[in-house]
Amino acid sequence: MARFNNKRKPFVKPIAKKKLATVDHITGDKIPKSFVFSRGRLPGPLRQLKADLKQLMNPHTALNLKEKRRNTLKDFLNVAGPYGVTHFLILSKTPTAPYLRVATTPQGPTLTFKIEEYSLAVDIKHSQKHPRCPKDLFKNPPMSILSGFGSGGGRHNDKEPPQLKLISAAFRNLFPSIDVNTVKLSSCQRILLLHYNEDTKLIDFRHYSIRLEPVGVSRRISKFVQKHQVPDLRNLQDVSDFVTKAGYGSESEGDEEAATVTLASDLGRVNRASSKSAIKLQEIGPRMTLRLIKVENGLCQGAVLFSEYGDGNKKEDNHEDAENEEDGDEEEDDENDEVDSEVGEEDDEDMEEN
Repeated sequence: MARFNNKRKPFVKPIAKKKLATVDHITGDKIPKSFVFSRGRLPGPLRQLKADLKQLMNPHTALNLKEKRRNTLKDFLNVAGPYGVTHFLILSKTPTAPYLRVATTPQGPTLTFKIEEYSLAVDIKHSQKHPRCPKDLFKNPPMSILSGFGSGGGRHNDKEPPQLKLISAAFRNLFPSIDVNTVKLSSCQRILLLHYNEDTKLIDFRHYSIRLEPVGVSRRISKFVQKHQVPDLRNLQDVSDFVTKAGYGSESEGDEEAATVTLASDLGRVNRASSKSAIKLQEIGPRMTLRLIKVENGLCQGAVLFSEYGDGNKKEDNHEDAENEEDGDEEEDDENDEVDSEVGEEDDEDMEEN
């Protein structure tokens, strides 16, 4: 006679992943979220640039967002609503140049930038002797700093151009606002710097990591406290030589008053409250040089509020026609290449509203 196993299986409580908040508990504002995707066929370097932009927009973006080449903008817009997505960053390529569009959902406006130059994050990393990327670097969104977009306009204009107001508003709203009175210093890990050059009308797009070093503490002592590595004392006569022999500071020593701050709370093992620390910025990429081409009132459509080419929209039409032709060719030739147009399981949990 068959025997039945009546033993009960032990209950294992599932581990619930921490979901990202949709509203800032301090300011009460809605936290902006983004989709980064492409329209048309992209070469390998631009596909890597798209991945770098996704990493930059962390944690309030869909890292595992995948699209089919026959997806339309309406498909992304239908998915964006349930997930609370507020912005689209769209990369495209024409025979002449790559373009980046920053669109606010669901009704615009849309800013179209021509990418004059760009460098990938991996290129920035390989150019540095000591690249820096802590494990929690992308745990919090970056702080956006705008230069050259201030009120009052440029040197030659008494009034700020309206397109500069739109650019500053678009990039400022990409990330959550912070309250200087309540922000945690440990959450300030990255900076996105945008500088507008009035003479060339170009925008420098730079991404930096922030680190603090105590002023007046030797480099050897600082590394020993932070990394907990046993120092090499073979060539020293005494432990005191390890402390006294080391120089102070680094190549970009921040003893200047403009580069030093007094911390309000402890940060790490070395930087203590009420002590001076030097601010160090290290570029982590990506890096871009942008030129504003067009501003549309709607979501990638509508009335043209600004055009770099004035009333002659022939170049703008050529840019849109080339992009549409690429989309049509890809629908015929490459329908079976890409994978599902869905948000991955991790993004499904992270982007879900609480």
